[in-house]
Amino acid sequence: MMNRINQKLQEDKKLLSIYFTAGYPELDNTVTIIQNLEESGVDMIEIGLPFSDPIADGPTIQASSTQALKNGMTTDVLFKQLKDIRKSVNIPLIIMGYFNPILQYGVEAFCKKCAEIGVDGLIIPDLPVDVYYEAYKTTFEKYGLINVFLITPQTSDKRINFIDSISNGFIYMVSSASVTGSSSGFGDEQTQYFKRIADMNLTNPQIVGFGISDNKTFLQATQFSKGAIIGSAFIKHLTNKAVNKIRSFVKSIRD
Repeated sequence: MMNRINQKLQEDKKLLSIYFTAGYPELDNTVTIIQNLEESGVDMIEIGLPFSDPIADGPTIQASSTQALKNGMTTDVLFKQLKDIRKSVNIPLIIMGYFNPILQYGVEAFCKKCAEIGVDGLIIPDLPVDVYYEAYKTTFEKYGLINVFLITPQTSDKRINFIDSISNGFIYMVSSASVTGSSSGFGDEQTQYFKRIADMNLTNPQIVGFGISDNKTFLQATQFSKGAIIGSAFIKHLTNKAVNKIRSFVKSIRD
């Protein structure tokens, strides 16, 4: 069966992916948030596995990770929360986290559990591309998991082409060389970067992340890409509005 991410990428639309931190605001919010996001028309969901040293995350997501860990979120707890998720949710689910907890759990055991639950892919910002390719690619593929790599404006064309050659889903195009939640709006430099990558005619579509917070930035980010990812702005929404106003947030991005 085709991976749900690949199925979604074939749809003739700009995709909206939402990131949230598992176990935030409350430990048992995870499944409710996922269900509400799908019901609100989101295309893909990135489930953040909180970690104590999240190098790519800005203060908003860092704070949510800290609170989720205080709430008791662990890898085991997340897997228990997600064990029946495919009874109610159909859209692609991606776990985004750092390599240390995955290594501690055991890479093959982690991948096997993801496959059992129905997780479609992983985003691991601190797993080097070469290490993945040499040591873990066969394991990920054995369990049908797509590994999503990040590129930035500083990534060389040679590196981008290598990433494209070993990818089988989409490429996470980081809008700027900064942490999440640190910018608002895109200037000419970022627009030129989006266009430059689009003109490379890569095999895998690109989805833009970092700096998307509203309808304007969503449209800017998707002008030259397949979709956009929103993280910090959604975490702020959860912080301010709890989990019962998700539909209004998604509508504000789409409209």
